[in-house]
Formats: sequence, C-alpha cells, structure tokens
Amino acid sequence: MAVIFLGEMIRAYRERDPAARSNVEVLLCYPGLHAVIWHKMAHALWQRGFVLPARCLSHLGRFLTGIEIHPAAKIGRRLIIDHGMGVVIGETAEVGDDVYIYHQVTLGGTSSARGKRHPTIGNNVIVGAGAKILGGFAVGENARVGANAVVVGPVAANTTVVGIPARPVVRGASRRAQFDAYGMPTDCDLDPLLHDVEIMRGELAELEARMISMTRQHAGE
Repeated sequence: MAVIFLGEMIRAYRERDPAARSNVEVLLCYPGLHAVIWHKMAHALWQRGFVLPARCLSHLGRFLTGIEIHPAAKIGRRLIIDHGMGVVIGETAEVGDDVYIYHQVTLGGTSSARGKRHPTIGNNVIVGAGAKILGGFAVGENARVGANAVVVGPVAANTTVVGIPARPVVRGASRRAQFDAYGMPTDCDLDPLLHDVEIMRGELAELEARMISMTRQHAGE
C-alpha cells in the first residue's frame, strides 16, 4: 500500500508541477509530499486512539516541513501542497481527491466549540496562495479560490471566488475545469465588487435616460 501511495503521489506531482523533473527529485525535495506522508502516519495513530503520539508525530512533521496538518483531519488522494510553507489544516477539515493547495493557506475554524468547525474541500479544488477558508462549510468540486481570498461561506461547485470577503466571478463554462495557477483565473474580471458597481452604474444611467425622456414628454404636453 505504501508503494502504491508513494507512486500515485509522485505521479500527481510530475503531472501537475512543471518544475518536477524526476521521481527522485519529488521524493526527496518536495515538502508537500513529506507533510502528507507524516500526516498519513499521524492519522493512523489518531484513528487507533493514540492521541498524544499522533500529535507528537504531527508536530514533528510540522517542524520538518513548515506545514501543519492536524492528525484528525481527513485528507483525500493525490493532495498536492505546492511550496507549502505556512499551510494550516485544522482538526475537522476534510480534503477531497486531487486538491491543489499553495503556500500560506489556512483551512481554519471560526468557533472554539467542539464539533465540525473547519471546511470541507471537494475534489479537484485549487486554493491559491495566502487564501483563508474559515468555517465548517463546503467548497464544492472543481471550485477555485483565488490567492489571498478570505472565504467565510459555502462555495458552489465549478465556482471561482476572489477577494475579501471572497465573492464569485463569472467565467466561461468551457474554462471552469481548467488548471488555474494560484486559483487565479485570467478569463474574467477579478474584482467582482467592481463588476457589480459597473452594473449598478449602467442601471443608473439607463434610469436617468428614462427620467429625462419622461420629463421631455411631460413638458411637450
């Protein structure tokens, strides 16, 4: 199983990271891969009730990689953590398959109460550098979270969100499933608030034109 797991992870890095030039390079030089290996061991201990050893192993992995993954977190297959430094994945977080996470990402909670308080990340999601996803909600499959976005509510599948707080941006249907480096799309307006303001400005201009037209008609009577 360990050999299959390593082979699958290395293959995923080789396919999705153009800087990965060999299997040996990925195995020896990629802290994201190392962090997932440490987590896999810590998670196995956690599931068997060895809480303190699991926490200690997780702490060691954090020390060696700069990536903190709570041993209770559920991690899917082929998770890629690119660069990795500063990534934090909380206790009740769940990460699906083929997820791509950049450095300085936080999958955190907004409550000190016990229970589900960290996000659930669907399959094939990309989370850009510096993004914070905070709360016990879901980020749907194929979603994109732009760099430095702060997400405080659910994200629908196939949706791209950017900004603080994060808001959806409109994209072409054929581009939604593509790989977006750092979760940042290049085929749409990256400022959804500005987009909304421009819509409002257009509506106001249309309303003003109608008022002028009505005034002229009334004056002609």
